[in-house]
Amino acid sequence: MVARTRFDADPCPVARSVNAIGDWWSLLIVRDAFDGSRRFGEFHRSLGIAKNILVTRLRSLEDAGVLQSVPAPDGGSHREYRLTDKGRALFPVIVALRQWGEAECFTPARSTPASSTSRTGRPLHRLEIRAADGRPVEPEDTVVEKV
Repeated sequence: MVARTRFDADPCPVARSVNAIGDWWSLLIVRDAFDGSRRFGEFHRSLGIAKNILVTRLRSLEDAGVLQSVPAPDGGSHREYRLTDKGRALFPVIVALRQWGEAECFTPARSTPASSTSRTGRPLHRLEIRAADGRPVEPEDTVVEKV
């Protein structure tokens, strides 16, 4: 088995973020956690992932501080997975991926599930990157200072 490349000490925040999240299964677990999944079986049913892989990904997300395993509120012997503050901070990332996928990964004739607010039922505005003065920023408007 090939060892996974680690980016723990990489100076790039994108590389460290990828290191913390791990892979597509981890992002889908986080997505499901935002959508209300809490128990191992819920993640397993939703994702169709092998149990051993799910255990490994849940453990990695716990180690990264994205999820926390807590006793079930009903007093049962099982545990539930809750997003930590660090995990909740991934909300804009998940929304951005969802919006990008809606726009770029489906044909115009095929509708996709739309994200909306639970309070009003209205769709979310498209995420935009804005400068401190409020103007929209495009990729060519930015510069990243290398360490």
